[in-house]
Amino acid sequence: MEQEKKLYSIIYADPPWKYAYSSNNPTNGCASLHYNVQTLDYLKAMDIPSICAKDSVLLMWATFPFLVEALELGKAWGFYFRTVAFTWVKLYKHSYRPVVGLGHYTRANAEIVLLFRKGKPLKRVSNKVEQVLISKAGRHSQKPAEIRERIVQLFGDLPRVELFARSRKGFFPDYEYAGWDVFGDEANHSIDFPE
Repeated sequence: MEQEKKLYSIIYADPPWKYAYSSNNPTNGCASLHYNVQTLDYLKAMDIPSICAKDSVLLMWATFPFLVEALELGKAWGFYFRTVAFTWVKLYKHSYRPVVGLGHYTRANAEIVLLFRKGKPLKRVSNKVEQVLISKAGRHSQKPAEIRERIVQLFGDLPRVELFARSRKGFFPDYEYAGWDVFGDEANHSIDFPE
């Protein structure tokens, strides 16, 4: 007898966006120097809908240059955009000044987590969860663990999975994923997707 597939009410994702390189700006696409990146078509083709509960939320990290693609990806996975759940203002590691990142127009120093919904809304178990997080930046692409904590505070201890997790030995402590199933190139993932 085949085991029933686990369905998740909370899907938390940090897609490995593939940035286009530019001869004018060689630092574009530097994410590919740190981890495997994927095209939007590849990400859209992943069978994410098969792991989602009928009523579920998708919380997806997005960079501003990839905002349209993030909205498109959420829709491809069967979700409807509702709001920006979190805005992370990054500070330098050794000071309380905002990071001055790259950007074609303004210097980027914030990232956002988009909230998408599928089916009926999940019950909000706390009305004390704040949208803005101001905290120090970690290693490249490392997101603050506090966002995971805020997600659980907001929706409760529901079945949850982090997609594209990074937990290379010595990179992120294992305890960060306590209570979460994970999938990612650099994680000992607890779920798999068919190729």
